[in-house]
Amino acid sequence: MDQRKIDRINELARKVKAGETLTPDEIGERARLRREYIESVKASLTGQLEHTYLVDEKGNKTKLKRKRRT
Repeated sequence: MDQRKIDRINELARKVKAGETLTPDEIGERARLRREYIESVKASLTGQLEHTYLVDEKGNKTKLKRKRRT
């Protein structure tokens, strides 16, 4: 997600915090941007965890295993 979109999320949040009312278009935009931001964070975390290894006392590396969802 680029900085311009993050700035827009923050701009809308400041507007609400200041007591202003968002238009229906702004509410939809905020929801879409929030969803995009969450997906971006999740993808980044998944990528990071896929390249994470556990190292035991002997120096053996073990790749993290993906947990099954219930």
